[in-house]
Amino acid sequence: MAVLLPLLLAALLLLAVVALGLGAVRTPPADVLRALTGAGDELTSRILLELRLPRVLVAALTGAMFAASGVILQGVVRNPLASPDLVGVGAGAGLAATVLLLAAPAAPAWALPVGAFVGAWLGFAAVYLLSRGPGGLSPARLALIGIAVGSALGAMQQLVIVRAPDGVASALAFLVGTVYGADWPRVTRVLPWAALLPASMLLARRLDVLSFGEDIATALGTRVNVARGVALSVAVGLAAAAVTGSGILGFVGLIAPHLARLLVGGLHARLLPLAMLLGALLALGADTVGRALLPPLEIPAGIVTTLIGAPYFLWLLRRQGGKA
Repeated sequence: MAVLLPLLLAALLLLAVVALGLGAVRTPPADVLRALTGAGDELTSRILLELRLPRVLVAALTGAMFAASGVILQGVVRNPLASPDLVGVGAGAGLAATVLLLAAPAAPAWALPVGAFVGAWLGFAAVYLLSRGPGGLSPARLALIGIAVGSALGAMQQLVIVRAPDGVASALAFLVGTVYGADWPRVTRVLPWAALLPASMLLARRLDVLSFGEDIATALGTRVNVARGVALSVAVGLAAAAVTGSGILGFVGLIAPHLARLLVGGLHARLLPLAMLLGALLALGADTVGRALLPPLEIPAGIVTTLIGAPYFLWLLRRQGGKA
């Protein structure tokens, strides 16, 4: 752990420098570093700081937020298949954000994350209630119902877009998942909610206790309903705000927690920070690959993460299906 965190942080910074150099005008790493330190020429500094840096920050922040949300959801629900885009959180947030964006384009910046938060909670509540059975939550049932509810909410989102073509370009970003066009206003929209990232570390001990089950957690003095409600609110808030920044980045909230758990185990004090860094790396890496693969065309980051995550999800679903 003492080695992994610095290595991943160094990898994230290196990837950020590479990402800042990509674009219609390629910028060597040395010029990127000079621009970041204020020693670069005016034109290069303006391109990097005003156009590319917000995109890098949004990708890294939203990736970390999706990953932290996935860790918390998996801990509270005690289900390895729980992630923002598989339990209705992402789809609910995307639908609410799209409706708000098209119905009230002049709404203040804080309104979009708040609206997405409400939609995310409603989407998660639908999946959670429909997934409960006599034996509790089954991993396979949760995943399948989550896919069904997510598809229904996604269809509703597309219907809203078709019926309200004005502003369709910005609304489509919530469908495909992309940080294209990210600017400083979008950074300031996401950044206040990113305060939930360090706040989530305060939940680590409670999440460890909840992982033992409701009876044991109660016996250890934990107010289970309160702890669960607070943790879910943080998880939903993180995912909802991330959706307003980058749309639904498929499977980031599933892959990053699982990779982190393979590396450091299930102790949440270690799991959360590592998953955040892995999520930031995955989101920024997907955006960077999407920009570099077929220039000048750009492949949305959400498509790249889905191409990576879908096979992993199918393998995980097959493995967990035998335990349902």
